[in-house]
Amino acid sequence: MGSETGRDMNVLKSVAAAIILLTLAAQGVHGQAGRRGQVLDANTAAEKPLLSVPGLTPALVTSILERRPFLTMTDLDQVLGQSLSGDQRTEVYRRLFVQVNLNTASDAEILLIPALGNRMLGEFKEYRPYRALAQFRREIGKYVDDKEVTRLEQYVFVPINLNTASDADILTIPGMGQRMLAEFKEYRPYKAMLQFRREIGKYVDDEEVTRLERYVTLN
Repeated sequence: MGSETGRDMNVLKSVAAAIILLTLAAQGVHGQAGRRGQVLDANTAAEKPLLSVPGLTPALVTSILERRPFLTMTDLDQVLGQSLSGDQRTEVYRRLFVQVNLNTASDAEILLIPALGNRMLGEFKEYRPYRALAQFRREIGKYVDDKEVTRLEQYVFVPINLNTASDADILTIPGMGQRMLAEFKEYRPYKAMLQFRREIGKYVDDEEVTRLERYVTLN
């Protein structure tokens, strides 16, 4: 009886997840980067704001500027880990972070989000794949209040679809402006990521193309 009940619950969860995904698709909802609020993006923040982050010395800020872009949060953690303790880095990450991909981030990367423990890690992963931040807000909102959902959202993103994302969604990518928005849209429809790299590489260097690629998908 117990095993049958467990199977029934798994079926219900799968059905519910399918309904959510179909609803999002019908609404034309796309990926986004979370609203960052007070959390700076480590790859695009200027020197002066970086120097305002508690715990970051001028030497560490110089190191960040020289070594970015960071393609994962663990890359940044390794750089800061050479000078700061775990507790000190946690305080830094309340103000500075590299947003993590909700669908692909490792456990270690997600756990770098301040005040996020193993229980919430499990909830983050349970609802993969995420199609939109609206899905994240709804699912994680089952466990924490709106204020905490808003805080957590600063640290995450869902990749946007290069061919269908709205202007507003594209502009959530850190460092994205109107000029690059126009370049993103000019080359639609994209058939492959190689095309994206080639076309956007006309305007920015390889490192910037790689950084931007983190936030996009063709799926």
